[in-house]
Amino acid sequence: MSDPQWLSPEEQRAWVPLAALLFRLPSAFDSQLQRDEGLTFASYMVLAMLGEQPSRTMRMSELAAATSTSQSRISRVAGGLERAGFLGRSVDPQDGRAVLARLTDAGLAKVRAASVGHVRAVRAAVFDRLSPEQVGQLAAIGTSLIGEDWGEAIDSGRPAAAQRRGA
Repeated sequence: MSDPQWLSPEEQRAWVPLAALLFRLPSAFDSQLQRDEGLTFASYMVLAMLGEQPSRTMRMSELAAATSTSQSRISRVAGGLERAGFLGRSVDPQDGRAVLARLTDAGLAKVRAASVGHVRAVRAAVFDRLSPEQVGQLAAIGTSLIGEDWGEAIDSGRPAAAQRRGA
């Protein structure tokens, strides 16, 4: 096995703050949502993704992908939201193998209420600290890192560009 291509000093200076953000932002948002709304960040994201759909409905597999979580975790999160009356699950009448999650009226009210404080927290933690130019750069960087094939690229450990080339 060959030695890894170690990070350059410049890459290291970029990686350390990014790694810190990967831990700090979800934790900060989770704390804010728990304190203000009794929701986890994962639960909020599920409600938000469903709330953005015109039908307020998504397949559980699509919801897992949209919230960057596993099938088992999305099932646990959805179960808790279902017990709280915020969503309902049913078999997809078009495909009996798929399960649909549907945001209830109570869930829509909950996510609307939670969004106020969450947007405030996102602004304070991220956007209020950036210039308009930096916001554009952040969008471009995020798109470069995540792209359309982000899950496969990250899961396989292969760069997204190699994924696109089929390498």
